[in-house]
Amino acid sequence: MTSVTFDPVGSSRRTGGRHRKPASKPGPVPRPWVLEVAVIVLAVGFGATLGLSITAESWTQLQAPGGVAMFLGSATGLAGTYLALVMVLLVSRVPAVERVLGQDGLLRWHRRLAPWPISLIAAHVVLLTIAYAQAARTGVLREFGTLLQSFPDVLEATVGFALMVAVAIVSIHAIRRRIRRERWWAFHLLMYLALALAFAHVIVLGPSFVGHPLARVLWSLLWLATAGLVIAYRFGLPVVRSLRHRLEVVEVREEGPGVVSVICKGRRLDALPVSGGQFLEWRFLTRSMWWQAHPFSLSARPSPPYLRLTVKGIGDFSSAIARLKPGTKVAIEGPYGAFTSHARRNQKVALIAGGIGVTAVRSLLEDLPRGSDPIVILRASTSEDLVLSGEVAELVRHRKGRVHELVGSRSLVGFERLAELLPDIKQRDVYVAGPEEFVNRVVATVSRLGVAKDAVHYEIFAL
Repeated sequence: MTSVTFDPVGSSRRTGGRHRKPASKPGPVPRPWVLEVAVIVLAVGFGATLGLSITAESWTQLQAPGGVAMFLGSATGLAGTYLALVMVLLVSRVPAVERVLGQDGLLRWHRRLAPWPISLIAAHVVLLTIAYAQAARTGVLREFGTLLQSFPDVLEATVGFALMVAVAIVSIHAIRRRIRRERWWAFHLLMYLALALAFAHVIVLGPSFVGHPLARVLWSLLWLATAGLVIAYRFGLPVVRSLRHRLEVVEVREEGPGVVSVICKGRRLDALPVSGGQFLEWRFLTRSMWWQAHPFSLSARPSPPYLRLTVKGIGDFSSAIARLKPGTKVAIEGPYGAFTSHARRNQKVALIAGGIGVTAVRSLLEDLPRGSDPIVILRASTSEDLVLSGEVAELVRHRKGRVHELVGSRSLVGFERLAELLPDIKQRDVYVAGPEEFVNRVVATVSRLGVAKDAVHYEIFAL
């Protein structure tokens, strides 16, 4: 295979260690106020949604047979549907919000919120069935059959609810971990179909909307805005960036046991707004891989016209990357992640990487100023697994820092060892990257050592 000229630390050597200006456009600075505004807007919207259900009912309607159950069923349905839309927004990857919370933060909120929409919509189904049964003075099961057969769009909404429940079950951690990522991702897309199926029956039958054209318009606009954001940022922006940069594989280099670097060449990479420590979703356009997009951190800042990622072969997709051929076209989504120098609260930093987590740490180093005095801890099972350690050492040397290589058991990065290697840890921001178990243990350890919560930043590498 022909070698390309890609020397990610060569410029530092040529400038005698001076902090060089990155060759690519830096990622935008996160704006925390954007998140605060978004939370306020969503809270106001939730209050307005509940207000719709309250104002739609009169005292006379509440006193009628099934009136209370009807009111509660309408309220829980609107609240659950609104929260389901919020869940969709959390994973729509709106850049201004994603830069503040990062992908991990957005997914954490997504998971925390997940039980509420399903529970509220389930209550909606049960309560409305009871309400109509009480009004018709018939049995609940019989009335449920009547609703399915006679009421417009109820059958479609029921199918949508069944899909939501199926997605929720598959997303339970104990089940999710046993399913291949790409299959889980494809199944998860059914949530969009479920919400689409549920929309019509709300507008047609909901007490808050029947005879209230303004409420219908506002609710419809809310759904359209949500769909627009998803289409724009989950599909539109990735397509635009992929066409703009036109990446293709030019070389695959072996870095260590089961680890390869993929060097891509593209156009206008100086305009790609990426910060060190961020990742992209990569889609390699081969016959067997084109339909999957997987997240991999950049292992170096872009050096136009080149871009590099470094991957450890763990699953089927990551293992297949080692067999990519030069000329393979590449589509990208992102960049994503808040694991950047923008998150720093202190002048000095500590960077701790487990295994392939070194990729995020290595690219992050390029964005750190000389005065950051970085202390870098690299942990690996064997010395051969310390990939990119030479590049890390050179980048750290130019920033007057230190590197500690810990080879062997994961227990080497424990409470006592970290306290010894990082005696001034309370005065540093701590960045941690690596497998989930490793990251969780290190984060818990540095918290016990007294590091402030907002000074701990982490990136989890998982299948």
